[in-house]
This record gives sequence, structure tokens and C-alpha cells, in this order.
Amino acid sequence: MTDSKMRITFVLPGRGDTPAGGPKVVYEYANHLSRKNHKVSIVHPSRSCHYGMGLIGSAMNWFRYFQIALGKPFRPDHWFQVDPEVNLLCVPSLSERWIPKGDIVIATAWKTVEWVSRYSKSKGTGYYLIQHLETWDGPEEKVRDTWKAPLKKIVIAKWLQQIATSLGEEASYIPNGLSMDEFQMDISPENRDPKRIFMLYHEADWKGSSDGIEALKRVRKEDNGVKATLFGVSPRPDSLPEWIEYFQRPQRKLLRHLYNQAAVFVSPSWTEGWGLPPSEAMMCGAALVATDTGGHQEYAFHGETALLSPIKNPKKLAENVLTLIRDINLRKRLALNGHKYITQFTWELATRRLESQFREGGTNYD
Repeated sequence: MTDSKMRITFVLPGRGDTPAGGPKVVYEYANHLSRKNHKVSIVHPSRSCHYGMGLIGSAMNWFRYFQIALGKPFRPDHWFQVDPEVNLLCVPSLSERWIPKGDIVIATAWKTVEWVSRYSKSKGTGYYLIQHLETWDGPEEKVRDTWKAPLKKIVIAKWLQQIATSLGEEASYIPNGLSMDEFQMDISPENRDPKRIFMLYHEADWKGSSDGIEALKRVRKEDNGVKATLFGVSPRPDSLPEWIEYFQRPQRKLLRHLYNQAAVFVSPSWTEGWGLPPSEAMMCGAALVATDTGGHQEYAFHGETALLSPIKNPKKLAENVLTLIRDINLRKRLALNGHKYITQFTWELATRRLESQFREGGTNYD
């Protein structure tokens, strides 16, 4: 492929009106590719994107499509600003008839793979952007089968590349970028209240929020001066203790402020593809306490840039938080090391690598 601009289509598994890491990565890539003069489209199915859903499912998709298409609630406008040059589409299904002609077409979740792998050449060369082993969102056998689809694979983390290799598949490794202008360290680590803790709350079990809350309770029992803040998409959970502050869908400016107030950020997930909130917290100078899982291992190295503990172990998670509350020098060192390390992951670099992959088809970045 020459250096001329490309027509690139990202195929999402659903609407974009709810904040989530996977779609955010797609929107970031779309913005940066568009700024490099490529013609970028993002396709959002109005409802289910399961392949072969039958007549009833198809009829329900059309009904939902007419409900939302005019009001544009499929867009991420309230939580992410997509450049106006990017073409955001809402379609009744992921059938080929609704997909723009192009040079590149990218499946972005396992549910989209069967559709994209069946598109004609007029839609472009097919790719699969693998952001997680999505067994939390579907049967493991079906999810793993999508990794063998006749698409070029791109993974965002080394642990995902290892899975591809174990399945006999080649996959190019292109780590995510971070928005350096959106998240930055405004307050130095030593000037923060060492007892202020921050964490993402998520309703999905595999995000480990129940473990994180249990760890915070243990920390509070040891030191009743601890101040904990959580944020998330869902309303404040009824079971959350009164002493824990909660923000629902904070705007980006407020989120940056909260990251900068935090001395410690806790990420208790059982699994992660990459883990955007922990890396954003590191950008803002918080010391990271996280579980030792693949997506965290992209940037969290025990005793160097973070403190790690086994998954599903609130006791050890709490011990690591208490260690950083009590040891200001260690917390400062981890925060500054983490900040320095995470700044290498820019969207400009990730986009150049992705663009190179599209043009050359097969370059790895190990």
C-alpha cells in the first residue's frame, strides 16, 4: 500500500454512549488517524451484533435502530470528543451492506469477528484488534475460535501475544497510547495526603471491585484517617460504606483532579487487557497498587513502578496499600518511576505503529 491516505473502518460491537476502555482506544485511534488525513469511519450496531441472529433478532435490531438513529444516543459525546472529521455511523446490523467501502476494516471485539471475516474485499483488508481474551463476555471456545479467523491480528499487550502464539497464530504487538495532554502530574507525590486512596468501581465481577472495597475496609480498620474515593459508570452502590466518596461518570477535568489528589491508586482486577485507569493514575503521579495480572504487567513491575499482589486476595492488597501509606519514600519512588515509565506510551507512537502495520502488514514491535 502506498503513502496515500487510507479509508479505514473500525467495527464496534455496540453503541458508544457508555464510557469503556475498549471503545476509548478505538476513538483515540480514529482521531489520530483522521489527523493524519486518513478517512476514518466507526460503525456502531444499534443493538445485538451476534452473527446469525435470525428474523426475530433482526426485527428487534431494526426497531432499536429507528429508536436511536435520529437522536444520536449511540455517540460518545458526553464522555469522549471524537473529531468531526471521523464518520460515526449507527447501523441496524453489521451486515456487509451497511459497511463503507474501504482499504482497511477492523474487528474490535470477538462478537464482530465473524461479520468482518466474511466481508468482501471491497470493505478492505481485514484486521482484528484484540484488546482482551473476552471470555468474560462469551463462551471460551467461541472466543478463542475468533483468534483463528482469517484476519490479521493486532494485540495491545504481550500476554495476549503469548496466547496468540499458543494458538498457532501470528499477532503484532502494538501497546496502547495515553493522552499526555489530558492526564498529567499537577501535584508532586510528596505533596499529597498519603492517606488518600482512589479506585475504579465496576459492576463486572472480574474487575475485582468487591476485593478492592474489602481491602479498603481492612486499611480503614488499621488507620481510620484513610480517605477513599471511588468512581465509576454506574450509580453509587448501596453497599458502599459512607466514609467512601463516590463520583459517577466524572468529567475528564474532574477525573484528572481526582487522580492528582490520590496518593495511591488501587486496581484489583482479576484480569485486564491493558488497564487504562491504572495507567492514567500513574500519568498523574499516583503510586499504583495492583493485582499481578497480564494487563497490569505492561507497566506495573513489583517494587519498581508498583506493588503487586495475587488476584482475589484483599488481605495482600490491603497490606500493600498500608505499606505505601506508612513509607512515604517508597510511595514517592514508585510514583515517580511509574510516571516516568508510563510516559513512553503515546498515542502518536501507537498510531504510527498501527499505520505502519496497515501499510506493510506484518511488522512486530516487541
